[in-house]
Amino acid sequence: MKSLKGTKTAENLMKSFAGECQARTRYTYYASIAKKQGYVQISNIFMETAEQEKEHAKRFYKLLKEDFSDESIEIQSAYPVSFHQETAKNLKAAAEGENEEWTELYPAFAKIAKEEGFEEIAEIYNRISEVESRHERRYKKLLENIENNTVFKKSESVLWKCNNCGYIYEGEEAPSVCPACQHPQGYFEVFIENY
Repeated sequence: MKSLKGTKTAENLMKSFAGECQARTRYTYYASIAKKQGYVQISNIFMETAEQEKEHAKRFYKLLKEDFSDESIEIQSAYPVSFHQETAKNLKAAAEGENEEWTELYPAFAKIAKEEGFEEIAEIYNRISEVESRHERRYKKLLENIENNTVFKKSESVLWKCNNCGYIYEGEEAPSVCPACQHPQGYFEVFIENY
C-alpha cells in the first residue's frame, strides 16, 4: 500500500480509531448501568458490542502503524457526552452514534480513501459500516422492548433461559426468580437455539 503520510485518509483513520475507542468505553459504562437496572441481556450486548468496537479500532490503528511509528496524528473531532443512569436513554444514544457512523462518517471516509487511491481502506470502511448498521438496529430493537415492556414478557409462550445457570422455562413471561438458582428475572432472555 502506498504511504498514508500527508493524506486525509490518515486523519480519518485516526478519527475512526478515537471514535471507536470512546464508543467502546461508553458501552462498557452502559453495560454496568443496564446490569444494575436488571437488564443482564442488554448489559451483555453492550459488552459484546464494546469488544466489536475494540476490534474496529484495532483495524483502523493497524493501518497507520507502517507510516506513523511513534508519531502523532493531529485530528479535529467531536464526540458525544452521553452518560445516563437509564438504560433506555443509553440505548437511544448508542443507536444514534451507530447511525452517524454508518450513514455519514464511514461512507464519507470511504469516498475520500477511494479518491486518494486507498481502495482497500475504502472497502474496510464499507464493511465496518455494515456492522455499525446492525449495531444500530439491535440497539433500536432493545429500546423498543423496554418501551413496550416486552423485555421479559411476550405475547405468546416462548422459551426463557437463565443466563446465570442455564435453566430453561417456557411461558409468556420470564419467571420473577429462577426456580433453579434463585437469580432475579433480569438474568432471563429469550432462548433461541442457533446451533
